[in-house]
Amino acid sequence: RRLMKEKISQVIVVEGRDDTANLKQYFDVETYETRGSAICQEDIQRIKHLHNLHGVIVFTDPDVNGERIRRMIMTEIPSVQHAFLKRNEAAPKSKSKGKSLGIEHASYEDLRTALSQVTKNFGKTTDFDITRSDLIRLGFLAGNDSRKRREFLGEELRIGYSNGKQLLKRLELFGINLAKVESVMAHYQESEK
Repeated sequence: RRLMKEKISQVIVVEGRDDTANLKQYFDVETYETRGSAICQEDIQRIKHLHNLHGVIVFTDPDVNGERIRRMIMTEIPSVQHAFLKRNEAAPKSKSKGKSLGIEHASYEDLRTALSQVTKNFGKTTDFDITRSDLIRLGFLAGNDSRKRREFLGEELRIGYSNGKQLLKRLELFGINLAKVESVMAHYQESEK
């Protein structure tokens, strides 16, 4: 048991009660629960308000619903911060917990890593140097394994999955440059062998 819980000043947007319970077990933190994928305009307004007061970190599950919520919030409030868990970090540790991925299954170490990597310079990049032709050259678009490559990149960089259309925008949002993408993808071949 940790005596002093690490204080997180921003409000963390999560999907449900179990996510909140897991975070509060390790951190001194306030959360806003979207109650699953049912996010409405009222939620967006509340999150906007919290963001103006305290700052907000979106920390949704690494699955389709989590990505959907993240996209909706990001569209309305581009300056929110994001934390990502890798899929294996969000997987239930025991069979009885079901199969759904969730923040509620993550260990303290994985939560801490994800939260410590929250992007500070969100959307403030001026040296963004990735073009659509770079994405094609690196096999993220129109290749046989494009989807697998995008999934690998999203996992490694902790920015979540992006389809071909979203990838360029998401890399720019997170201030990731070409050199970083190329160095991550150098390990892709190794992981496939």
